[in-house]
Amino acid sequence: MSKKPKIKITLVDRKGPCACHRGHCIGDVFDYDEERGRLCPMAMHVAFPYIDILRYGGTLPTCKDGDFRFCCPDVDVINVFRIEKNK
Repeated sequence: MSKKPKIKITLVDRKGPCACHRGHCIGDVFDYDEERGRLCPMAMHVAFPYIDILRYGGTLPTCKDGDFRFCCPDVDVINVFRIEKNK
């Protein structure tokens, strides 16, 4: 059985008018295996299906910057996260 790849989640932007209620700031980086409890549960809920796709060999569509991004569902904050599969 092959080992699942490591996943890194980075907060890269904020689109909403309010600061993150969980205290996340642009530049925060999370190792999915080691630090998933630090990531806001609402953002984690959005990220999980994408992480699952990456871990089981799938690919995600890239954005104009060439990476994959998702947003937290808090309309006042709208943190933008990048997901990367570590090689």
